[in-house]
Amino acid sequence: MIKPLLISLAAATLSVASAATYKVEFAEPAVVKGTELKAGEYKLDVKDNAVVILKGKQQIEVPAKVENNSKKFARTRVLYNEHEGKFTIQEIELGGTTTKVTFDSGVQMGGGK
Repeated sequence: MIKPLLISLAAATLSVASAATYKVEFAEPAVVKGTELKAGEYKLDVKDNAVVILKGKQQIEVPAKVENNSKKFARTRVLYNEHEGKFTIQEIELGGTTTKVTFDSGVQMGGGK
């Protein structure tokens, strides 16, 4: 009885450990994967090859490249691209960590066409 419980607990711990959650503030409204995000505070669940952007009930999973820098970033920085008057998120440097998330511009705009 205890052995299956330990196996379940270990599996749950591994799934939680594979994603890290951060708070990020978007200064500009931005289009991500065809969805417009208003300016404001969001949570990011960073996984190996994707990021889940969360605010309230809104949830968008976006393919992303997650990299580690040699030094910690002093503060969180969001870099935008502007195309035809709309902003898309190019990359996010997560303050206090060595983590940088880079997005594919084709995926941000409308779904990777």
